[in-house]
Amino acid sequence: MKKTSALIAAVLAAASFPALAQQKEFKVGIPLPLTGAEAKFGEMKKIAYEMAAEEINARAGAKGTKLVFDIQDSGAKQDTSAAIVEKFITVNKYPMIAGEYSSACSSVVAATAEKYKVPYLVDTGAADKITQQGYKYVFRLNTPSSLYAKAVQNFFETVAKPESIAILYENTDFGTSTSNAIKGYCEGKNIKVVLHEGYQQGAVDFKPILQKVKSLRPDIIYMVSYLMDASLLMRQSKELDINPKAFIGGAAGHTLPEFIENAGDASAFAMSATLWTPQVKYPGAKEFNEKFIARAKKAPSYHAAEAYATAYVLEDVLKRAKSWSADDLRDALAATDMMTAFGPVKFISWDKFTNQNKMETLLGQWLNKKFETVWPENLASAKYVFPVPRWRERK
Repeated sequence: MKKTSALIAAVLAAASFPALAQQKEFKVGIPLPLTGAEAKFGEMKKIAYEMAAEEINARAGAKGTKLVFDIQDSGAKQDTSAAIVEKFITVNKYPMIAGEYSSACSSVVAATAEKYKVPYLVDTGAADKITQQGYKYVFRLNTPSSLYAKAVQNFFETVAKPESIAILYENTDFGTSTSNAIKGYCEGKNIKVVLHEGYQQGAVDFKPILQKVKSLRPDIIYMVSYLMDASLLMRQSKELDINPKAFIGGAAGHTLPEFIENAGDASAFAMSATLWTPQVKYPGAKEFNEKFIARAKKAPSYHAAEAYATAYVLEDVLKRAKSWSADDLRDALAATDMMTAFGPVKFISWDKFTNQNKMETLLGQWLNKKFETVWPENLASAKYVFPVPRWRERK
């Protein structure tokens, strides 16, 4: 009877989340946009996740456990992303979720993960509201959108000292939250916001709105846009001979290597808020950049660095978790305090934010076809150019 009871207990234990020693693979579900308008971001992140997994598993993984990423294409659609995650949790029984790209998709993944009490590590979705819901199982590695422009703001106060600004933004969660943050800052600093206007993502003609901007003659034109919109806005600004003291992006599209390919010479001297550049002095950042270029034949953006760092946070969590139950994994995530190639990761709570990482942001500028860090000065890889030359004065 005792032997039978012991056998039953063992079977029941194996049917639930297994103890660390019993499991050979730890699978994490990762939805990413691999098709559609945001595919460039998803593809870059997929490469970074795969690189990190190969490195981690090559040295016997976390406590001898292989880290496996099941990456599925969400097509940048909220319904698809939610359905993928629902399957990850209810059918595949994956104990953790990571990834997604846009704030909209990250928001529905967060809600789904919280519903099922499965830990979710957000690595890119930036809308403030994602970590302002009081969620217990949702953590975010990247800075929230309201803090993206901290380096830009410091540059304004120290160098640029603008008197006016025009803000253009895509009508998405990311675009709205990021543009509202810079608008609020400017109003608080008596920088005149001459225009704060949204547009439909994927527009083919920005000239009507840009003509309006030109007539207002702002010192700064600030744009929150994904890749194709960012590129087209710059090309059409050149065609209309709009000449502010600087064009500044709110991260995203203005930071990608493809931005310079799509915008051509109109990309020269464009600035952008960013969360990471290959020049940062975080341990492993330089090596990650070199390995990514060797593999992908192009430089990584901060989105790739986020994914790469996320994989290493997951490895660290597995090493520290008491078991793979949702609560033990959640507790291990909450106790994270480590340095990655993307920067320091420590989840804290302040104001309305919970389980949120907080870190330095940067200002980059496209100089000689390279995205250089230009602010803050102690982290700069090149000297900023401000004000930028007028289009007709450029060689």
